[in-house]
Amino acid sequence: MRLVAVADTHNEHGALHIPDGDVFIHAGDLTNRGTLSELEQVAEWMRSLPHRHKVVIAGNHDFWLQEQRSQAHALFKGLTYLEDEEVTLEGVRFYGSPWQPWFHDWAFNLKRGPEIDAVWKKIPSGVDVLITHGPPMGYGDLVHRGERVGCEDLLRHLPRVGAKVHFFGHIHEDRGEWKHGVTRIVNCTTSEGDLPATVIDL
Repeated sequence: MRLVAVADTHNEHGALHIPDGDVFIHAGDLTNRGTLSELEQVAEWMRSLPHRHKVVIAGNHDFWLQEQRSQAHALFKGLTYLEDEEVTLEGVRFYGSPWQPWFHDWAFNLKRGPEIDAVWKKIPSGVDVLITHGPPMGYGDLVHRGERVGCEDLLRHLPRVGAKVHFFGHIHEDRGEWKHGVTRIVNCTTSEGDLPATVIDL
């Protein structure tokens, strides 16, 4: 199965070249301000892509998706929108969650410690592909000022989950791929410069 992943497109999706594949993944920050009109445009663009499956989560810029959760799945009709949910596609288990440690009063923020740990506890063991908006501590989380801003609790849950791949974005300046136990950890942001989508074959 070929996975094609992006994150942090911030309304610039039309400028991207998206390779063909089996599953297109958007790891959040589809928009700049998270308005309904912005999200409708991104959803229509994703529906136009040729991939058999399209999986999307929200990010900290996508306010409407937090404020109007009951309408989110309808907005993404024909796509697979995940908010602390799992879906199985062609025998492969995907789990998506939009949360990150508190970040400048944006959307989908939770306090570090028990509050955010509670959402990571929901991730079932044995999923194949984990999609979060924010990074785990120490991987793809280094910001320009030299500080690591990833989530310690998310990192602690990765061995239990045992995903083959963990996609995220959020931190534009630390795109890349790492290994943590059995998991390939991938910051798939496309926001810093002219960055291509990330392609991984499971």
